[in-house]
Amino acid sequence: VQLQACGGGLVQAGDSLRLSCAASGRAFSTNGAGWFRQAPGKEREFVAAISRNGGTTTYKNSVKGRFTIFRDNAKNTVYLQMNSLKPEDTCVYYCAAGVGYGIQEGMYGYWGRGTQVTVSS
Repeated sequence: VQLQACGGGLVQAGDSLRLSCAASGRAFSTNGAGWFRQAPGKEREFVAAISRNGGTTTYKNSVKGRFTIFRDNAKNTVYLQMNSLKPEDTCVYYCAAGVGYGIQEGMYGYWGRGTQVTVSS
């Protein structure tokens, strides 16, 4: 599975962004998917994950109620809708896919290149 994330940009606090991650290769619907992020000088951290059929999602506590992960298997794409963005959301965001899904990076065998999200105050 090859993953390509896009949709990042520079926004102001309170704005919204939608990240997309398009998958190619083996059937994407057989994979769970997740979004992670990394700020400069910090370790990469879990943001959100979604099961193969989209029926189950899980989120980092600090983004609950603001971010929504969803997927369209017909389009081989997973999305991260980010609302009410805060400066502390400024990171490089990575999408990932794997046989399972969850909060641990090791559950994902496929990673896309990151997309930068910058939130100004």
